[in-house]
Amino acid sequence: SHIMKLIWIISLASVIGLAGLGCSDFLEREPKNMLYPDTYYNSEKNLEAALTGVYSTLGDTYLYGNNYVVGLGNDADESYYFRSTYTYGPVIYNHTASDAGVSNLWTILYKGIGRANLLLYKLPQAEVEEKVKERIKGEALFLRGYFYFLLVQTFGSVPLVLEPTLVPENMSVPQSSPADVYAQILKDMEMAEGLVFTLNDVNHAGRVTQSAVRGILARVCLYMAGEPVNDITKYKDARYWCKKVMEDTEFKHELNPDYRQVFINLAQDKYDTKESIWEVEFWGNLSDAYGETGIIGGMNGINNDYDSEIGIARGMYAATGTFYKIYEEDDTLRRDWNIAPFTYSSTPDEKDNSKYHTVKVYHAPESYWRRYLGKYRREMETLVPKAAHNTPINYPLLRYSDVLLMYAEAENELFKMPTGAAYNAINQVRRRAFGKLMEGAVDVDKYDVRGLDYRSFQKIVREERSRELCFESLRKGDLIRWGIFVERMHEVADDIEQDMADVKEVNYKPASYCVAGFRNVSEKHILQPIPAKELSLNRLLKQNPSW
Repeated sequence: SHIMKLIWIISLASVIGLAGLGCSDFLEREPKNMLYPDTYYNSEKNLEAALTGVYSTLGDTYLYGNNYVVGLGNDADESYYFRSTYTYGPVIYNHTASDAGVSNLWTILYKGIGRANLLLYKLPQAEVEEKVKERIKGEALFLRGYFYFLLVQTFGSVPLVLEPTLVPENMSVPQSSPADVYAQILKDMEMAEGLVFTLNDVNHAGRVTQSAVRGILARVCLYMAGEPVNDITKYKDARYWCKKVMEDTEFKHELNPDYRQVFINLAQDKYDTKESIWEVEFWGNLSDAYGETGIIGGMNGINNDYDSEIGIARGMYAATGTFYKIYEEDDTLRRDWNIAPFTYSSTPDEKDNSKYHTVKVYHAPESYWRRYLGKYRREMETLVPKAAHNTPINYPLLRYSDVLLMYAEAENELFKMPTGAAYNAINQVRRRAFGKLMEGAVDVDKYDVRGLDYRSFQKIVREERSRELCFESLRKGDLIRWGIFVERMHEVADDIEQDMADVKEVNYKPASYCVAGFRNVSEKHILQPIPAKELSLNRLLKQNPSW
């Protein structure tokens, strides 16, 4: 995998030489008058470099490199900002249409789309093997579709731009409805499905493969079946795409027997594509020019100010007690990995007071509002020396457990009752959670769910998604598509106030601004505002309701 990354790093260096190969953000008023020599696109190496430019959007600091993972409140009812200094922003839902994080997310997604559009425009003339062109076309189409998927779920109606925009008069583009944007996403991704590598070809989670396309298509279909599009015919399609992954005979997907190992692998640059199907690649430790680090585990990990060997981390977020309490009593292996049961502290050496040791201090059982996110742990990184706050930990975009849970959900919604296949899918995830897939496990079906009606199964699937997929930037989108986002955020506020009343320790309770953050949420926050900057540049844009 290190060799694969090195190829990508070299490609990325070529891309940077071409100013990222993106046309300027299509809504900017000053187009970059750059030359795009046709000869550039005539070698496979350069086409790969251009494609790497499209991929690099994923790791951008305004997307999975930082802001989208922590700054935009994506984990909804699962976590909250654990610093009393923060008084404004999307994470506590009191921001405006001028918020920089929201604006930069819009910009970077359209830059990625611009890069994909340019590559797709130039590709037909390239004098390279047809099968290479087809595969590159598939990856570029899928990534364009994925960027639009993030845009439509975040902003609602957005401009649909499918050609490179190199002249100023094309820059004012009206918004397309969510239904139309989704139709284009499906078109791009369905075409990509037959063109991209299979996991047998590359076995590399940083690359878009057929399994990734199918799994994300299932996700897109579930979103279409829910709010705001409400096309319930898409449950059938979501089930179809999940089955394509689950029943793939050429590459057999299965869960890693140990839940914790999935995230240890992400920290150690080990691919396990049977489970971790698609990831955002991060690498390096800022010690040389070639690297693209993120903040996974550095900002959304266990706070550590003391020990650079473990890895310095700012614990910016804590898990909500509301989330902690949805774990069943025996689901401790998964719960105590996702929600750290300890903090790091520093203690003087018994023999030499000038030396200090880092120790783990474990929380009292009732202290469940002050726990850091434990999913991405810097102590598991193997690349040394470790950079401060920046990490090489990869970020999961699609895991096989998600495919199983999407299948269970789609099956239940389609038949208005859980089927044997739906139980089988959810119980695979639950067996792994309770350690029942490990060697020597006994009583394997002890925690299986069975005998439920439609509503009870729906409830447990929704909870299971949170217990399994927390802190993977999926929760807010789930709550919105289920139509329960505002109600759920207010439930967390109620829960905080209840627990404040129950627990007398002054230091235990989350600060009152945290309650306000959940209480601030209203219907308007189902979508982010169209950035004020874009409204001033593109007169055809209309602001989202109540912004």
